[in-house]
Amino acid sequence: MFLFRFLMFALLGASALCFAFYLGTGRRHFLRWGIVILKWTVIAALAFFGVLILSRIG
Repeated sequence: MFLFRFLMFALLGASALCFAFYLGTGRRHFLRWGIVILKWTVIAALAFFGVLILSRIG
């Protein structure tokens, strides 16, 4: 659980850093990377919490 939390916060921080670089430089590839990292972080979190919910039911 600690590893998952650490990984989620690290990925969210990386996404925020990409957005900050985009705002600072105006280069679109930083925006694209930030969106990709954020999208996959949210997908992984939903899958993780889905597994937790299913384990509570079963």
